[in-house]
Amino acid sequence: MELEALLKERAAAAGEPSRVLGSWVRRGWTAAGPSAGVGETEMGAGTVSPPAESALRRPRGLEPQPVDIAEEEEAEYEALPEGATITTYMLAGAVAGIMEHCLMYPVDCVKTRMQSLQPDPAARYRNVMEALWKIIRTEGFWRPMRGLNVTATGAGPAHALYFACYEKLKKTLSDVIRPGGNSHIANGAAGCVATLLHDAAMNPAEVVKQRMQMYNSPYQRVTDCMRTVWRNEGAGAFYRSYTTQLTMNIPFQAIHFMTYEFLQENLNPHRQYNPASHMLSGACAGAVAAAVTTPLDVCKTLLNTQESLALNSLNVSGHLSGMANAFRTVYQIGGVTAYFRGVQARVIYQMPSTAIAWSVYEFFKYIMTKRREERRAGH
Repeated sequence: MELEALLKERAAAAGEPSRVLGSWVRRGWTAAGPSAGVGETEMGAGTVSPPAESALRRPRGLEPQPVDIAEEEEAEYEALPEGATITTYMLAGAVAGIMEHCLMYPVDCVKTRMQSLQPDPAARYRNVMEALWKIIRTEGFWRPMRGLNVTATGAGPAHALYFACYEKLKKTLSDVIRPGGNSHIANGAAGCVATLLHDAAMNPAEVVKQRMQMYNSPYQRVTDCMRTVWRNEGAGAFYRSYTTQLTMNIPFQAIHFMTYEFLQENLNPHRQYNPASHMLSGACAGAVAAAVTTPLDVCKTLLNTQESLALNSLNVSGHLSGMANAFRTVYQIGGVTAYFRGVQARVIYQMPSTAIAWSVYEFFKYIMTKRREERRAGH
């Protein structure tokens, strides 16, 4: 029969006969009219079911086409973010932020030390692996992890605000700039605004963390560091680098989000949940943004640590503050090359960090939103 041959041909092309036929039944036959849902008549020689008769009478150019299963799954995933809530974004973002910072913390410790402008002779390193091995061998196995607790504490709320703000603003701005589509301008702008909230929550933890990461740091516990900074430098010390942090992170996040969304458009155009594409896009976006903004990160580290050897070499009294002063001081100490101290460590840190953050975030967002939709469908 013509119908049987046609079904076999299409099923062979798809490789999954039962799923193609099921898709045809669900979507294709419904266009045949009210009789499409009628049960089949007894199958005997020379008899066919009512839907089959309808199909045979249908002009060939108007035949219902089977729907590809991959397209169904893509459509299902694309529909999920529509049901996502602020709580979903915040929980997924908090988990992603904590995992990112915890897993990459040893490399972050190395990055902080390699950005030192006047390092102690015992704390001079050629590369990331040598630095990590030397720190463990001379200062103890757990030394690269000192300050992790305050970082994890700050990363949870900071990334919750960060991703929730980004998702909502991205959608709102994209609808204004490019209705029904994706706008890179909207992605960049949403990332910039999200950074304001993220850094406001994260900056105090960043100050404490970097002081504990420095070589010969006098602080053994987070509480000791916080008390000493508060007593000697005042509450403003926890936000001394905030403007520089924003100056660095706003372009960083704009580049980061625009690059990520651009790569997703090319690697994952249907926006399925695809761990490989999320990780690759995140890693590339982090590497590009990290390399471009390294000079600002060096200045931020100097403001956070108030590196005594570097400031004493220029006879700087008191505490260094302000982005302009930091830029000038870095140039006076090491010239143009000083702005790129630790660039290798920064890129090596950011690539897996952003890969972890995006893959974990997309996974939890997908799982939580899907479960929410399933619960809603069950009621």
